[in-house]
Amino acid sequence: MNALRESVSLAEEMVRFGARAKVAARGMGRSAPHDKTLALTYLADLLAGRERDILAANQQDVETAREAGLDTPRLNRLTLTPAIMDEMRAACLHVAQLPDPVGATESQWQRPNGLLVGRMRIPLGVIAMIYEARPNVTIDAAILCIKAGNTVILRGGSEALRSNIALATLLQEALAHAGLPADAAQLVTTTDRAAITALCKLDQYIDVIIPRGGEGLVQAVTEAAVMPVLKHFKGVCHAFIDADVDMDAALNIVFNGKVQRPGVCNALECLLVHKDVAARFLPMAGDRLGAVGVELRACPRALPLLGPEAKLQQPEDKGQEFHDLILAVCVVDSLDEALEYIARYGSNHTEVICTRDHVNALRFLREADASMVAVNASSRFNDGGQLGLGAEIGISTSKLHAYGPMGVQELTTTKFVVLGQGQVRE
Repeated sequence: MNALRESVSLAEEMVRFGARAKVAARGMGRSAPHDKTLALTYLADLLAGRERDILAANQQDVETAREAGLDTPRLNRLTLTPAIMDEMRAACLHVAQLPDPVGATESQWQRPNGLLVGRMRIPLGVIAMIYEARPNVTIDAAILCIKAGNTVILRGGSEALRSNIALATLLQEALAHAGLPADAAQLVTTTDRAAITALCKLDQYIDVIIPRGGEGLVQAVTEAAVMPVLKHFKGVCHAFIDADVDMDAALNIVFNGKVQRPGVCNALECLLVHKDVAARFLPMAGDRLGAVGVELRACPRALPLLGPEAKLQQPEDKGQEFHDLILAVCVVDSLDEALEYIARYGSNHTEVICTRDHVNALRFLREADASMVAVNASSRFNDGGQLGLGAEIGISTSKLHAYGPMGVQELTTTKFVVLGQGQVRE
């Protein structure tokens, strides 16, 4: 009986979050661009002035998580540093200066009866953000929602609770300073997972839910949610080394994609090499990647070219998101075979071709189905900040309503607006 009362109480608490966010959404929808800009620039100042307190709260989170046995990749994502704090401040200022999309009429045309028909950009409304580990997501998600005129309910992972509370306090202070509704950014502080399930049922209040974290979290939210979900499950990113290629540039691209941050979703997980260059490229790749501890899991054709430390690839290594210094390697006969491999094992996240062949480059851009496709550039660029969005609330591989990093523009939608002079339908 006590458990039932607690469950009801938690569900009621989430309803209150949703109801407050819905009310605040009306205020945000009519807010002036100047007020949103003021909130974000003031938030940047607060992040600078309270950095010591935020880092101290984060250090407590990290120590608790380490004692609880959290693995190294997730510990890395949990940890805030002065450099990450600088990035958060820069994101606030960058997003503040972006054009305000709300109210813009993107297109307009005249009907034969004289009606002017247009599409006006509007906020999505109330967004629930469910995420793990990274406390900087608290800031990135909120500033994008605020700029786009939305309200956001934030539910971070329990491992980052102290950090998220410290950051959410600054968010509400910045909103109040600009005269915007404080409930435009609310943090759910309960660590009970039932809160996530409860939020997933509040379609009368929440317009969109965005899960950001491991595949298990995304799957659970997708199965529970009764409102639209913007998501990606995996980041299985491939790089294809074409027959006509700048070897040094390709090697740098592969190294950066795998080694810079192996635990993130845009890290390289599989290397596909054209048979005509495999004998030259793979020994170089094996030496450079092996020197920094990358475990190479190679197909039978690639194995003898990668040195004695390479391992024979197992079937489950194909389509695997390793989150570690592990790379699957395969030799393919053609661009056709590379595209077929990507279509079978890719996750619609990021695909890369390294080539000097213009025709092959254009064909790869057209046919590789991913939220970002790159020619002669690292997979690590599939990131909202790197692509000029200022920050991102996540990367969508679900195609509707966004595909790729979701910035301010992707957190709005359009409605039809019609200007008439008394016309009636015949």
